[in-house]
Parts: sequence; structure tokens; C-alpha cells
Amino acid sequence: MGATKTELFTKKQNDLANMAKAIAHPARIAILQHLIKSNACICGDLVETLGLAQPTISQHLKELKNAGIIQGTVEGTSICYCLNPKVWNEYRQFFIGFFTEMPTGKNCC
Repeated sequence: MGATKTELFTKKQNDLANMAKAIAHPARIAILQHLIKSNACICGDLVETLGLAQPTISQHLKELKNAGIIQGTVEGTSICYCLNPKVWNEYRQFFIGFFTEMPTGKNCC
């Protein structure tokens, strides 16, 4: 979305679109699911688990980290990643609100 077009939408609409974009790849969904199950992870574990190349995993981790969804700490020569609970809960609340906005019991078609 072009920088000038974002002005047409509310902050909440832009935030929700940015959140959706950050997780809009099956590999990122798989990474997040793995982090949820294990509560911490080293990049090498993800390579073995997902079957993707290490540079591919690293790129997806970078996108998730840039979005603030995950955080990482250096442990020797590895980086240990986990969910950022504050941001994860913000995403959760945004999406819950978005998906509950539709009136129930009314069929438009």
C-alpha cells in the first residue's frame, strides 16, 4: 500500500492491515505455531521442523521480529526466539475485535 493511500484509512484499519501482512505467509504461521508450542526456539530447530532452508527461516524470523511479534536473545552463536507476549495479545485483541464486528443472525444474500 502506498504511503499516501494509508491516509485514507483510520489508524486501526492501517494497524490491522500491517498485522495481517506480518503473518500473511504459511511459513510465518508455522513458525508462530512452533513458538507457541515450545515457548522458545533456536533457528536451527525451525529448519529441522519446517524443512525450509536456514536463510528462508531467517528472513521470516526477521519479518516477524520487525513487526514486534517475536523477540530474540543471543545465546552463544545462536539466537533464541520467543513470542512477544505484549504484542501477541495486541494482535489477538485486534483480530478478535475485527472478526466479531459482523452482526449475527442476519444474512445479506
